[in-house]
Amino acid sequence: MQDKVNIEEKFRLVDVYWTPKILGQVNESHVKIFKAKGEFVWHSHEEEEEFFLVIKGQLTIKMPDREVVIHPGEFFIVPKGVEHLPYAKEEAHILLFEPKNVINTGNVTSKETVSDPDWI
Repeated sequence: MQDKVNIEEKFRLVDVYWTPKILGQVNESHVKIFKAKGEFVWHSHEEEEEFFLVIKGQLTIKMPDREVVIHPGEFFIVPKGVEHLPYAKEEAHILLFEPKNVINTGNVTSKETVSDPDWI
């Protein structure tokens, strides 16, 4: 049985932007956190949707046809196959729910690609 998790404490352990860390597992999905600042990379996930919940700060999801601004306590689900670019002007703290096999940069390989995130 897993102990409770204090998300704020876990964010203090994250020292690199755009690098997801795994907090737990729910069925076949991981609960992850990451810190965001600046632009990520344009990418898509052909088979998976992405759930972004903002804990602190503000995250913008840029898509070809619109932008969605997410504030603390709000979430947004990027539909599968939709190209998107996460962006944060200032540091933001984000919680994700994703299938275990999701790679953070989806169909793109870049310096930000994390194929096997660490547990914290």
